[in-house]
Amino acid sequence: MQLSRWVVSASLAGMLAWAGVLKAETKVELTNVHLCCGNCVKTVDKILGGVEGIQAKADQKKRTITISAPDDKTAQKAVDALAKGGFHGKTESKEVTIKEDSGAKKGKVQSVTLTGIHNCCSQCNATIKGVLQKVDGVKENTAAPKKDTFEVSGDFDVAELVKALNDAGFHVKVKP
Repeated sequence: MQLSRWVVSASLAGMLAWAGVLKAETKVELTNVHLCCGNCVKTVDKILGGVEGIQAKADQKKRTITISAPDDKTAQKAVDALAKGGFHGKTESKEVTIKEDSGAKKGKVQSVTLTGIHNCCSQCNATIKGVLQKVDGVKENTAAPKKDTFEVSGDFDVAELVKALNDAGFHVKVKP
């Protein structure tokens, strides 16, 4: 009798532990994301609407995107989708982050073509141009509203340029 109670107790404890594992959820907050207007927020909503199994909220005022997912892998899919859409942000998570996939190499160049940036309106574009002006050695750029590809020229470090755009909440890639 005592053995059967022990077996039942152990089984219940195991099921409760397993249920806790099943209910585990991953929450990630991306901070310092470029969200200057309602179009930016709508674009984020559209991007994340294509990622199955998540819930997300973009907060324009706080410049944050909060993602809830059933696991790290699903949360990472959402973050990857945002980066592909030209958005960048920082997370406190070590497991779920925006990957450095820009293709930028350290060292000075005279020109580079950047692509994939979120640039839905004149406000986005003004922010991009403002960031570019602050990068040492940048002289000119062809950034224009509603264009996700542009050229930058001068004598500058591409890695510094990409970092400045990332810090402003934009994700870009160097076009080969």
